[in-house]
Amino acid sequence: MVLLAAPGNTWGIPGPLFLGLYLVTAAVLVTIALLRRNEILNGSTYDANLLSPQQVAYLSGGTPLTVWTALAGLRSAGAINVDRDRRLTASGSLPIGSSPLDQAINLAASRGLRAQELSRDRGVRQAVHQLRADLVRHGLALSIEQRAALRNTALLLTGLFAVGMLRLAAGLANERPVGWLFLTQVALLVVIVLLFRRPWRTRTADRVLRRLRHRHTHLAPHHNPAYATYGAAGAAMGVALFGTAALWAMDPGFAEQAQIQQQFLAGGSTAGGGGTPGVGNGGDGGGGGCGG
Repeated sequence: MVLLAAPGNTWGIPGPLFLGLYLVTAAVLVTIALLRRNEILNGSTYDANLLSPQQVAYLSGGTPLTVWTALAGLRSAGAINVDRDRRLTASGSLPIGSSPLDQAINLAASRGLRAQELSRDRGVRQAVHQLRADLVRHGLALSIEQRAALRNTALLLTGLFAVGMLRLAAGLANERPVGWLFLTQVALLVVIVLLFRRPWRTRTADRVLRRLRHRHTHLAPHHNPAYATYGAAGAAMGVALFGTAALWAMDPGFAEQAQIQQQFLAGGSTAGGGGTPGVGNGGDGGGGGCGG
């Protein structure tokens, strides 16, 4: 008790004792957070053959890539064109088995929207939301609640970090050595930043995407594939897996007239990637893995 109450000790607790307790507490909380994240991110097994190109596109790059993929399929099927004002037109009947997203884009095109406006169209967003909900049910995409749970795994560590900062400030004011505590805080901050990153897909989805990219490597633009040979589904899968560069390779005239940015998917985003590409949480970001 005399040691704990020594007047030179910050808060009446010796530095080595506080640091030891702090490290043990941090280790326990980090372990709990990682176990919880693994539980959420593991997902379930799923057959990659059951995924449509549009579902693959959402997992690869979110709402924008999903829209471009659907547009590529419709263009390849001859259902979509673009006029001299760079507005989309519905130039033919929808192919058999068209998805709700195909129908929404066709309707938007009949109203003369531009390609860049599709992701903001209400009908298109609703169709993407439905697609995302299916992926959540299959254990490939994360729900809003699951993503919130991922964020919550870092909250206790954030509280511990705040305690450490108060101790650090008090130690400096008391002119006590705080070097080891400072290094611990830096390490803890890195862990907290990583834990706050919230992916939108599970590790099962990562494995599925890797498998599909390996299986469909012949659709990569640098292989100069004849997309017409693979039909509308092949053209859509090329865009879903390898970005809008595949759409440019398939139909450069249409891509230029529609002002579609040429983007590549460099292996897709990782399971630990932050942000969301979807519409389920109100975001409409571009998704990971896309580079100009």
